[in-house]
Amino acid sequence: MAGTSPPVLEDDDDLPAAPKQARSRTTQSRIMEAGLQLFGERGYHATSIEDIGSRAGTAAGAFYGYFRSKRQLLIVLMNDLLQRLSQLDLRPQGGADVHLGLHAFLAAVFRADRKYYGVVRAWQEAALSDAGLAAMQKTIEGWTQARVLGVFRGLQKHPNARADRDLPTFARMMDRHFWSILARGAKLSPRDFDGEVGIAADVIYHYLFIDSPRPDAKI
Repeated sequence: MAGTSPPVLEDDDDLPAAPKQARSRTTQSRIMEAGLQLFGERGYHATSIEDIGSRAGTAAGAFYGYFRSKRQLLIVLMNDLLQRLSQLDLRPQGGADVHLGLHAFLAAVFRADRKYYGVVRAWQEAALSDAGLAAMQKTIEGWTQARVLGVFRGLQKHPNARADRDLPTFARMMDRHFWSILARGAKLSPRDFDGEVGIAADVIYHYLFIDSPRPDAKI
């Protein structure tokens, strides 16, 4: 499932022309990095363009040479995140212990591009009062739910999987939970983050698979 094309989010205003000079491209990158950091630290509404410019080491007015608005920057960053998510390999590797394999798979998926998780927090905050972003979020969720459903359908082919599971409903439920983890990921400690991912793996395993006795279990 790696490479599945994500939706492309579009702002009402076109982006300014892409910078041609290396120095300008570097400034644009610094502005985007500053946005990533501040959205994760403060959220969307508490982050100003002046804050972003200050963190990037540029004048606030320079921001408008690369983005029309803070909203547009958020959309660009979310598009970057979706593109990165599309490149994740969502094929769990086989192994003797399905439970441990599922834990390792989810941990690897969620650790990828963790610095972008602040964008999810800012996006969800902004979408509460922005109908356009809320509509885009529904499109995003349709794409991610389809990908999660594909993973679950692949797991159900395992000989120890339960055949009577409602995979579409379960995929929608777990996808919402995954977005919740992403939105809080920038604020969670590594230990708490790994703990939440581990619990999600447990839920998926116990819903999809029949528990088999451990080889060393005493009867």
